[in-house]
Amino acid sequence: MRALTWFVFPLLLLSLAQSPADVARQAVTEWLSGKLSANPYEALGQSPERALEILEKAMAFPPPPPGLEVNLEAPEVEPRADGAVVKFPAAWDDHGGSVVVEVRGDEARSIFWRPDGGLLPKWLVTPWMGPLFLLLSLTFVLSLTRGRLRGWWRALVFELSNRRRLFFFTNAVLFSAFILGALGAYGDPKVALLVQRLVGGALNQIGLDRAVEYGPLTLAAVIFYWNFTRGLILTTLSPALLFGIPALVLNLARYYVLGIALSPAVIPWERFLLHLPVILLELGGYNAVVFGGLGLLGDVLAGKGYRQGLWVLLRSFVLGAVLLLFAAWYEAFEVMP
Repeated sequence: MRALTWFVFPLLLLSLAQSPADVARQAVTEWLSGKLSANPYEALGQSPERALEILEKAMAFPPPPPGLEVNLEAPEVEPRADGAVVKFPAAWDDHGGSVVVEVRGDEARSIFWRPDGGLLPKWLVTPWMGPLFLLLSLTFVLSLTRGRLRGWWRALVFELSNRRRLFFFTNAVLFSAFILGALGAYGDPKVALLVQRLVGGALNQIGLDRAVEYGPLTLAAVIFYWNFTRGLILTTLSPALLFGIPALVLNLARYYVLGIALSPAVIPWERFLLHLPVILLELGGYNAVVFGGLGLLGDVLAGKGYRQGLWVLLRSFVLGAVLLLFAAWYEAFEVMP
């Protein structure tokens, strides 16, 4: 009888345990009904601990778009080392996509809606984009050493030599913001983890996981596209055209947040050191454009005119693109499973 009990009891526990798909299905049902989402404004006036809980819940379970339709009968389960990711086919406003649920144990840790392709254009995440990007990368680098861009590169080296104090000042100030954020994460690891989840959630919305399926070549193209269009052009070059100061302020804030999210206080040291070349190259690329914007400001104040300073900015932009290119190739092979 005792032997029978030892045999039946584990089977009973297994029968009571829910599969990741069941956990995700129940969580999505509650999410669609509004039971899981939280209003971040509710954190105002609360104790620090309670405010942190509300903000964590608000980020983990953003409200679903109105009218979102989810097919709960067709889950796609992707096992992970610490749980599973469950995806349900969904549609909203004639856009196809999926509802993604992160499951750990018998608990849903986050749910969000992601349209097909994420925030990336459909032509980018394709099998042929990887080889094409490799060809374009080689062509671009060769043009800097032997082609038409060689003159621009020499002019850039000349500008860096003449303005080396400004260049070192720009890098020192911006990298200091990252270091301060990384050190500040040790003061309150809970807040640091919250910031990390916020940054990670934004990356999940991009749709990088689809690029991983096509290998490191396509992933490198996707990483470069995102950093080049959103990081270099939109949030660095554009404000740098306004005499550099807006770009400096914007990137100081961004570097501080990234320092918190990538601090060794919240990620293992070995992962941090492995990712350090990406940090130096990517941030260095943005620093180059900020330097160009400050050079533009200096030329205008010196009476050389906006056009003269604009050439400094555009040459610095080429340096930023080169650094982002090397960062994308390194990161693509770093993050591949």
